[in-house]
Amino acid sequence: MSYRVCVVCTGNICRSPMLEFLLRESLVAAGLDSLVDVDSGGTSAEESGNPADPRTLEVLRRNGHTDWGGSRHQARRIERSWLAERDLILAADTGHLRSLRRLAGDDAPHVRLIRSFDPDAVASGALDVEDPWYGWDGSAFDRTYAQLSAAIPGIIDFIRSDMAP
Repeated sequence: MSYRVCVVCTGNICRSPMLEFLLRESLVAAGLDSLVDVDSGGTSAEESGNPADPRTLEVLRRNGHTDWGGSRHQARRIERSWLAERDLILAADTGHLRSLRRLAGDDAPHVRLIRSFDPDAVASGALDVEDPWYGWDGSAFDRTYAQLSAAIPGIIDFIRSDMAP
């Protein structure tokens, strides 16, 4: 049985697919790819069926990442049943965290903010990954990429620890 991670943002076209793809790549590098499944979803159904935002894919390409599913991504809304089926749910911001905790009820200890795994973000108190969708010049996607990348080592360490017997 695999350890299952789900990344959640609003529409599942920017932040959550970006981290989904980055995590897949990092799990390969950590030798955990055969033990951990990663997917993503949105709190809204508004973008359901749409591909990842082209700016998401472009920032990944610009930073030397191969295609970890981006060309095949279709946005989808998270379902309540996913909460019981995932070992770790990563929320992009505090609004998503609240929505997921309401959806999960009392069973929400595995729902965490993405940036809570970045010690610098924790120290600064800046735990939300801002929505880059409104950043038309592309720099917002670069900021999102940097924030998500900074959280990955902590996420990988947490998964490794959480999987330990």
